[in-house]
Amino acid sequence: MARGIIAAIREEAARAHPDEACGLLLGRGQNVAQIRPCANVAPDPSRHFEIDPAALIAAFRAERAGEQQVLGYYHSHPTGHAAPSKTDAAMAARDGRVWAICGGKTVSWWRDGANGFEVLFTREVEG
Repeated sequence: MARGIIAAIREEAARAHPDEACGLLLGRGQNVAQIRPCANVAPDPSRHFEIDPAALIAAFRAERAGEQQVLGYYHSHPTGHAAPSKTDAAMAARDGRVWAICGGKTVSWWRDGANGFEVLFTREVEG
């Protein structure tokens, strides 16, 4: 993971508060090189997230053109924990992509696998 990714996710979460922040994790192979903040177009962005479909389409088109891959997604839980919620589990695609979830000062990383979310690691961000 590129330096500063976790801090950048935490900053986006703070900026979006009290709504959920959301965006894309971009890179190559298994290396997240950058985040791309996206508009949260959920009907109730303070309780749910939905990445702007236009941003998703643009990112996948760019990937097909040889740019960075969409390795996964990030979002925040402004009043919750840094773990997948029941809604997250219900909405997950089970596509093997990585999810980063920010709750408070913690950012946790999960793989969205065929059998549900599997924790990869958790980091607390200072400040």
